[in-house]
Amino acid sequence: MHSTTANQKTGQTWNTEAYATNGRFVATLASDVVALLNPQPGEQILDLGCGDGALTEQLAATGAIVTGVDASPTMLAAARQRNLHSARGLTFEQHDATALPFHHHFDAVFSNAALHWIAGQQATLNGIHRALRPGGRFVAEMGGQGNIAAIRTALQATLAPFHIDAEAAAASFYPAPAVYRRLLEEAAFTIQSIDLIPRPTPLPNGMESWLNTFRNGVLDQLNPTDRATALTNTIALLKPVLCDADGNWTADYIRLRFHATANS
Repeated sequence: MHSTTANQKTGQTWNTEAYATNGRFVATLASDVVALLNPQPGEQILDLGCGDGALTEQLAATGAIVTGVDASPTMLAAARQRNLHSARGLTFEQHDATALPFHHHFDAVFSNAALHWIAGQQATLNGIHRALRPGGRFVAEMGGQGNIAAIRTALQATLAPFHIDAEAAAASFYPAPAVYRRLLEEAAFTIQSIDLIPRPTPLPNGMESWLNTFRNGVLDQLNPTDRATALTNTIALLKPVLCDADGNWTADYIRLRFHATANS
């Protein structure tokens, strides 16, 4: 990773080793959204934003025929390596979520902890609808309104002296249910359920590891000295609210989980 000057780039970059060490909870806490998907043997399922393939592998184990898609070549390389000896019925392809090439191919589209990273929601939702067969289901979980609010507020405060707008630089989208319902309906989906779900998430490796994994796209805009200062200041702000007396950290996650079906 190299440092850049402030405001040169936005979004997130992924280090597969850091993600595997500090972000494994993303897949392990997905049992409820997988249950909502209810994958069936023989179904064609698209896993959008599959990352390193940990959850894609679980979907394929049900007997579904799963295609994992991600924009990150490093994540896809990790996914292919992870699933090198997996059973048939599991493939990985690199595509941008806003330009999916599929046409009425899938029985279901699944996405976990990926949609909030995507700029261009309507193009993404239109492509998902196009990828589904009529009546196909779209089941996903993403960051919702209020997600990691304390962390984002602390970053906004500590990065302001460095002339970085942390929210703009992170380029994340955490919508209210009513907002995302409207986007889904504009893309010709019928909503079966859509809910905000508070999910306080333990961080066994601490807050610094989380910040370096999930906000490195923002922190990479600082030189090493300023980055260390920003991390120290952010952690100091967060410690009274997200760290207990025994030193255990918890992130203030709030998820938006929904089940929608594609209108014909």
